[in-house]
Amino acid sequence: MDTPYGSEVVPVWERPEPRPRAAPVPLSRDLIATVAIRLADEHGLDGLSVRKLAKELGVGPMRLYDYVRGRSELLDLMVDVVYAPIAEAGRQSGWRETVLAVAQATRAAALEHEWFADLLGGRPHLGPHGLAVAEAMAAALSRAPAVRGIDDLQRALGALNAFLVGAVRREVTERRTVRATGTDEAAFQTGLGPYLSRMLETGRYPTVARLVIEGAHLDPAESFAHNLTTVVDGLAGGSTRRVRR
Repeated sequence: MDTPYGSEVVPVWERPEPRPRAAPVPLSRDLIATVAIRLADEHGLDGLSVRKLAKELGVGPMRLYDYVRGRSELLDLMVDVVYAPIAEAGRQSGWRETVLAVAQATRAAALEHEWFADLLGGRPHLGPHGLAVAEAMAAALSRAPAVRGIDDLQRALGALNAFLVGAVRREVTERRTVRATGTDEAAFQTGLGPYLSRMLETGRYPTVARLVIEGAHLDPAESFAHNLTTVVDGLAGGSTRRVRR
């Protein structure tokens, strides 16, 4: 395809909306993304397809291809809509406040749209709102006391993203498991109580025994906030040690 940039493919965010048709059902990318998000919220990503979306919108599937080239571009649009409030949360004055706000907003978005968690951790999301979130986080961490150059910044972003993606995915997975089994984590552990007691009584797992006996069932929101703060404070402090290559 010939474009102002040569023969490269123009991303969906840079392509103009198709010209409106004299059709019973008006379409736009915003409407398409909104309805697709609702379908994914209700049925998950496995329950979303261009054909199902077209049926929900009351149009033929081919008409949607005027707006998105396929499911991949559809997901790109949906993800960028979800990133919009996360980008707004990143408008803080201090670097630490920005990082905490964006991380909390990301968790909130994943709990509201569980399919969003499935799309975290892969290739970066490069829509306008996704880039705004990336800029907010990178700019914030670049002001952390221990970040002195681009290498430090890359490592700090990597550590923070590893925690964030892992924590969010784990929480979403637990919610799905509860729905699928009808048993929460506490009930699951209680059900295996006799077996676990026998294993712990062998004395081979003393630290696990302490966690089971003395540890409390932590509230997910409080646990996330505490662990996030620990990670961010660790990034702020940094380390004087460097890995020798």
